[in-house]
Amino acid sequence: MSAMDPQTIIAKRIAQELRSGMLVNLGIGIPTMVANYVPSEVHVFFQSENGLIGTGSIPEPGMGHRLLTDAGGRPVTALPGACTFDSAMSFGLIRGGHVDITVLGGLQVDAGGHLANWTIPGKMVPGMGGAMDLVSGAKRVIVAMQHAAKGKSKIVSKCNLPLTSARQVDLVVTDIRMPVSVCARFCAELPSSNREAMRRTGVVHDVMRSRPTSTITTKTSPIQNGQYCGVRTDR
Repeated sequence: MSAMDPQTIIAKRIAQELRSGMLVNLGIGIPTMVANYVPSEVHVFFQSENGLIGTGSIPEPGMGHRLLTDAGGRPVTALPGACTFDSAMSFGLIRGGHVDITVLGGLQVDAGGHLANWTIPGKMVPGMGGAMDLVSGAKRVIVAMQHAAKGKSKIVSKCNLPLTSARQVDLVVTDIRMPVSVCARFCAELPSSNREAMRRTGVVHDVMRSRPTSTITTKTSPIQNGQYCGVRTDR
C-alpha cells in the first residue's frame, strides 16, 4: 500500500476531531480536504463564509457548478437541505460564536499558540478573508499545515509574520510526529515565558508520521522540528 501524501494525512487526522451536529468552517487549501474524510457515522454541517451551509465533498473533475463555490472560489457540492444566504448573515454566525470548529491553514504558529496565516509582508494578497473573524469567533480553532515550507519550519518560537488574532489556537496538526523526549528537551531550551506557554497549551503526541531524531536541529528555533501537532489550549 502506497504511503499517503502529507496533506491527506493531515486532513484525515482532523476529520477525527469532528462530532455530529457541529457547524464547521473549512478554510482553503488543506482544510478543504477534511470534508472528504468525515467518518460515515458523523453528520456535520459545513459552512462557507461566502454564504453556504451544507457543503459536501469536493466534486469530481468536470462535475462542479460555476455558481457553487467555497470562499476561495473552488467548486464544492451541496448536500440535501443545504441553504445559501448573504455574507452579513454568514459573518453574523461567525462573530456570534455559532461556529463550533474552524479549520484553517497556517504560515506560522508559535510557542504561545498564536497563528499567522493571512499575509506575507511585501507580497500582494487579495485580502484577509474571514480568517481574523474565524480565529476570534469560532468555539475551537484547528490549524492544518505541513510542518515546513522551503526547508524552514512553520512552527516557531515567536511569529515574525503578522498575527491573525491575539487568541491562541486550540490544535495544530502537521505531518510530523516526534518522540516525547525530544519535545521535552525543546521545552527545556525555551525561555521561561515560552515554557509556561507550552505548559498552558500542552504538547500532544497523537499525530502523524515519525521522523528520525537525527534530522532535528535546535540552533535556530527550540521547537523547530518538535511535536507541535499540536498545540492544545483547553480553555
